[in-house]
Amino acid sequence: MQHTSFSLALFDVNLPDGSGLSLLEETRSAGGPPVILLTANDLETDIVTGLTLGADDYITKPFSLAVLRARVEAALRRTTSAKSPAVFRQNGFVFDFDALCFSVNGRALSLSQTEQRLLRLLVDNCGHTVPRDTLIDRIWTDGAEYVDENALSVTVGRLRRKLGTDAPIQTVYGVGYGWAVNK
Repeated sequence: MQHTSFSLALFDVNLPDGSGLSLLEETRSAGGPPVILLTANDLETDIVTGLTLGADDYITKPFSLAVLRARVEAALRRTTSAKSPAVFRQNGFVFDFDALCFSVNGRALSLSQTEQRLLRLLVDNCGHTVPRDTLIDRIWTDGAEYVDENALSVTVGRLRRKLGTDAPIQTVYGVGYGWAVNK
């Protein structure tokens, strides 16, 4: 059997072939990822039961996608901040996301908040292509639906200029951008 790891799990409590609460207990006993329960069960006892069994959050239906996205991002922030170091180093690039200090070969850089968000997403997903839509949604969290796709291209261009010619930002045309692992 192939082992696949997940960053987060969303379970519905009322599954056609069993209980999401049983699946939650199995996930917790195996040391699995954070779990958010989605359900129409909105009684206080249902919520307390889900959280007591180890759910990281409990969302009752109906819910908006904006609320779901915010809660997923909050759960991921709680787990990734403990796992991923705040300082990224690679071939002369040093990015300290906690202190907001960025440098290339010892030369300090001044990055806008948008450039910092883009850089963080790229290095957190080092070696993988991040789709354009994901980058837009995660960089411009408030009002991404109103952001012109050209804004992403412009931000990537500005970041590349600031990082210099050795910046390992890769463009995968029609898909997105990535940070190359040892360029």
